[in-house]
Amino acid sequence: MAGPLAGRVVLVVGAHGGLGACCARQAAAAGAVVVLLGRRVPKLNRIYDAIQAAGGPEPALYPLDLEGAGPADYEAMAAAIRRECGRLDGIVHAAAEFRGLSSFASIPPEDLVRSLHVNLTAPMLLTQACLPLLQEAEDAAVVVAVDDPRRCARAYWGAYPAAQAARAAWVAQLGDELENTPVRVHGLRPGPMRTPLRARAYFAEDPGRWPAPEVYAAAFVTALADATAFRRGAVSELEGRA
Repeated sequence: MAGPLAGRVVLVVGAHGGLGACCARQAAAAGAVVVLLGRRVPKLNRIYDAIQAAGGPEPALYPLDLEGAGPADYEAMAAAIRRECGRLDGIVHAAAEFRGLSSFASIPPEDLVRSLHVNLTAPMLLTQACLPLLQEAEDAAVVVAVDDPRRCARAYWGAYPAAQAARAAWVAQLGDELENTPVRVHGLRPGPMRTPLRARAYFAEDPGRWPAPEVYAAAFVTALADATAFRRGAVSELEGRA
């Protein structure tokens, strides 16, 4: 299939979420073989079917719950991608954990730990396991969705804003470390969009005032395909560019 990602293999983490599903479909439309990773198999199957119906390359399913996965699980995942796909050219980190607004004092400790892990340490561990595969590619990209602190670093958001700030720091750190390798690291910060996560925080607003995540997913595909589109090791604002 012709397209800017033809011949490449892209792992989409959180592939059945609002942004992740759009990134998966658009990456497949650009010619990539997409590995769909998420914890809800029926939703992954719907994304799989949508890609097939649109004529994209046959995707792969990899059900995995980031909350309970550890280093051995990610190593097994990387080995499976090598065995079944033969290569890995990109990762999109679109998974997010946010269960709603709550006062800090009333948040169960396990929810704080879960948010920090799914939003931060799980993507780091997963990427670490995949680095050997990525470094074998001529041009590979790790593209990380980063939320805007101006929107989420506020009262009642729990550990989510701390994890997002750390994601941005990780993008800079890893990007600097991999500067002279084939692996590019990009952080992309979408503007407000109609997703389940936003609905849990802004339940009283009219969601129709914001664009669908498809509008921003195109930038993630561009970051995967074009080494010059976004700065390496930096978080780029997407709002106003859609």
